Amino acid sequence: MSGSMAQAFAHNFLGHSPRWYKACIITFLILNAVVLWTVGPVAAGWMLVIEFIFTLAMALKCYPLMPGGLLLIEALVLGMTTPQALYQELLHNFPVILLLMFMVAGIYFMKDLLLFLFSRLLLGVRSKALLALMFCFLSAFLSAFLDALTVTAVIISAGVGFYSVYHRVASGHDPRQESNIDEDHALASLHHADLDQFRAFLRSLLMHGVVGTALGGVCTLVGEPQNLLIGHEMGWHFAEFFLKVAPVSLPVLVAGLVTCVLLEKLRWFGYGTLLPDNVRAVLADYAEQDNRERTSRQRAALIVQAIAALILIIGLALHVAEVGLIGLMVIVLITAFTGITDEHRLGNAFKDAMPFTALLVVFFAVVAVIHDQQLFTPLIQWVLALPADQQPGMLFIANGLLSAISDNVFVATIYITEVKQAFVSGHLSREQFETLAVAINTGTNLPSVATPNGQAAFLFLLTSAIAPLIRLSYGRMVWMALPYTVVMGGLGWFAVTDWL
Repeated sequence: MSGSMAQAFAHNFLGHSPRWYKACIITFLILNAVVLWTVGPVAAGWMLVIEFIFTLAMALKCYPLMPGGLLLIEALVLGMTTPQALYQELLHNFPVILLLMFMVAGIYFMKDLLLFLFSRLLLGVRSKALLALMFCFLSAFLSAFLDALTVTAVIISAGVGFYSVYHRVASGHDPRQESNIDEDHALASLHHADLDQFRAFLRSLLMHGVVGTALGGVCTLVGEPQNLLIGHEMGWHFAEFFLKVAPVSLPVLVAGLVTCVLLEKLRWFGYGTLLPDNVRAVLADYAEQDNRERTSRQRAALIVQAIAALILIIGLALHVAEVGLIGLMVIVLITAFTGITDEHRLGNAFKDAMPFTALLVVFFAVVAVIHDQQLFTPLIQWVLALPADQQPGMLFIANGLLSAISDNVFVATIYITEVKQAFVSGHLSREQFETLAVAINTGTNLPSVATPNGQAAFLFLLTSAIAPLIRLSYGRMVWMALPYTVVMGGLGWFAVTDWL
């Protein structure tokens, strides 16, 4: 009996994850305590950061919330951070949590409109390079004025819509009826090759899109949360912020768009896959039938969604309220005027966002450990001790490296605070202070595309419902982001060093 119970506990622990993965997590939990008590909290803190990145990298083996959550519960028990520090970190990032709770659900209720619009784009543009460029540029443009997570939610929703339509048709189901799109066993063998090619096609478009959010987000005061923080500390308004950052952000934007086209033309790093003809035919038939059979009520619903989308864009661009509250307004408007009144349909809208919201809370606990153990402090002190002409370039590199493994808002907060203290104490001139502020802003935005945990939009894509459908793993994201990382990071560093 005891043996069977032990087997049951072992089987239940992290569910269907491989045995080696379960063994790794148990080993981490034991080693953390041993290292903390023998070597010290700094070494244990860095081990925890590396272990959490490992859980993100293995997201397709097990959703990172469970193993990452176990690691952070242990960190709280061992005193590496406190519940109060975690709570303060959550309060500081509450707008992001609010955004995920309501904005992603708001985008869910626009899925019919998004599928309608993106299907015209997808079917109307035959050139894959031009289509990729449009995805990247539109994501960059929208992210300069809206929130990167909102833009990412839009392109994820469109991608899921396309995938589900083809998968249901290929499986012999009605594309307008809910069915299991996670399993391929119902697909005829002749559809498997097309589905694999379609997955690669969607992977490349989504990666171009999320990279675009970084290219556009760095440019403006409202593009990223850390931009607003840095602008506030510097006293820069919208236009002044744009002009100060432009010597770095605009050349990188152009280089990023050129990289997008070259990757599609050269078919490197997993890009360049074309939309299969059979898939195009299915999507075209679906769009044509949808247009032909659309009822008056459905047309009215599309009009309501379009009006809500316009209100959303205006509200976000003018920042009339926190992004999450604008998302809640969108939910209310669309549901009230499209006949959605039951709790079950409302609940479905929140399913995709809540796991990532919970994971983000765990991520902020990692940030709390980094803060409490002052893991980044030695690097900050070293950079500020360098000669003035070397500081911008090294600050850009330091911010990029730390943002790639941590929260870029947190990294920007730490660095801009330290730099401002140096300015107030008379160790920096105003000109040097502004140069370092630009280096911090671009450093936290550009090289951080190297890893999914470096950008919230990347992490959102990795842990979204579409990632396992299109086989987008942590390692694949790193590989596909590599050319962008080299171009954006390299040109950004050169511009910070020589053009500021």
